[in-house]
Amino acid sequence: MSETSSSAVALGPRIAASGGFDQLYREGMGLIEAVAAYLDQEGREDSRLLPREASFLYATESMRLTTRLMQIASWLLLQRAVNEGEISRENARTEKEKVQFSATPSERGGPGYDHLPEKLRGFIDQGDRLFDRVTQLDLLERGKLPEVSAGQANGIADQFSRLHAAFKRSE
Repeated sequence: MSETSSSAVALGPRIAASGGFDQLYREGMGLIEAVAAYLDQEGREDSRLLPREASFLYATESMRLTTRLMQIASWLLLQRAVNEGEISRENARTEKEKVQFSATPSERGGPGYDHLPEKLRGFIDQGDRLFDRVTQLDLLERGKLPEVSAGQANGIADQFSRLHAAFKRSE
């Protein structure tokens, strides 16, 4: 059985190199461009109309969003370079280690959050969802299974868990 386990196929790199990555890349870069345009134009005007407490929160959340999107952009650009053969997977991994993903705040909201422009809150939600997808893909690419809580479990996650358990027993 050790022969079988040593020739196991790593799914993460295959997923990261798939057509699904191209869609994720386009979505990520599109979101980055949309957020940059918003913050540079409409968002400036929106922020001027906010009460003081919400204005401070606007600055905080827009900086958090921008930071997160730049981390995602770095990861996506490195992965695209690997997929296109421009750099090796090992070189990309070294570079990706330099980009530390910031944690998603456990709860959004708080005083003034409801006063933030709806468009900014929408971008924050989109950024959080994109971040979750990228971090899960990064874990798979590293050969790790993403952690899934019981409430989030689905058929695919269940199958991954069963496969992982089966291969652990055969080692």
